[in-house]
Amino acid sequence: MPGNNAAENSIRPLAVGRRNWLFVGSQQAGERAGNILSLIESAKLNGHDPWAYLKDVFERLPTLKDRDLAQLLPHNWKPPTASASPETPASVPATAIAQAA
Repeated sequence: MPGNNAAENSIRPLAVGRRNWLFVGSQQAGERAGNILSLIESAKLNGHDPWAYLKDVFERLPTLKDRDLAQLLPHNWKPPTASASPETPASVPATAIAQAA
């Protein structure tokens, strides 16, 4: 008999959080928290690291044109390449980085 553990585990953070978010501060703050949580869960469902996704989105958002906003949605987002990342110097070969990991 198949169980529903996967479904229960996927909603557990929301169920536990309900009690914590009861006094979020205001209606507007609750809506903002809901938007961020939706982005985080959507990023996870699309196989992205939520931290990397949100960091990239928040860095690119101020300079992006309105017509290009759709590329930041989790299902359209592409992680930045390693050579464009400030943490990865362009002079270090990718094989050296992979071997160090």
